[in-house]
Amino acid sequence: METTLPTPQTLSRLGFFASVREDIASALQRDPAARSGLEIALLYPGLHAVWAHKISRWLWLRGATLPARWVSQLARGITGIEIHPGAQIGRRVFIDHGMGVVIGETAIVGDDVTLYHGVTLGGTSLNKGKRHPTIGDRVTIGAGAKVLGNITIGADSRIGANAVIVKPAPENSVLVGVPGQIVRRSQPHHASDAPDLNHAALPDVFAAAIQDLMTRVDDLETRVQGHSHPHHIHAPVQDAWDGIEFMI
Repeated sequence: METTLPTPQTLSRLGFFASVREDIASALQRDPAARSGLEIALLYPGLHAVWAHKISRWLWLRGATLPARWVSQLARGITGIEIHPGAQIGRRVFIDHGMGVVIGETAIVGDDVTLYHGVTLGGTSLNKGKRHPTIGDRVTIGAGAKVLGNITIGADSRIGANAVIVKPAPENSVLVGVPGQIVRRSQPHHASDAPDLNHAALPDVFAAAIQDLMTRVDDLETRVQGHSHPHHIHAPVQDAWDGIEFMI
């Protein structure tokens, strides 16, 4: 996994304002609603939260933990996004809309990651050590998704809206459902590709399995009885379910 972590030296070398310009250019690429860099700089709370985190992280790494937490809580009150100063955030991370995003103390987020509103990178342990997720480069996490515990999500993966991920996933995975199920991509995403933001193109693995079983049952009944049973729910036709038990 190609996760690049920001150190004090990296941030100093890149420069705060250079990283701000980089973030604005990245937002222009990933948000079709954005009309100008000035609009993004003034009106995008997701980037405001990331920029505040650069300051709080700088303080945190120099032992000024109380001022660092104060900056992070100030940013939380203004943007609705909570990023702990201890979290390690890569370059060009874009939080779209952002309200309700929570990133815990030991979370690690790689470069070019996109987070939508309501995302939680949370811990599941009282252990003081690593207890939050590691997110690889170029991962997209859909609205309302929760990634919990000290797990690693491989680079170029996509997490569906409202998924709850509690186990690690390899690179180029699509993760859906509660608890999250791993689906291998048929067309892998590469670092040189455009950002993968289509977090609505997600397979319903359980519905596909049920549909396959129902189709097999219909086929077996037809072969044994000459017809399928009229009183059970049949596999959907053109994605629409039909059956006498549905009272709508």
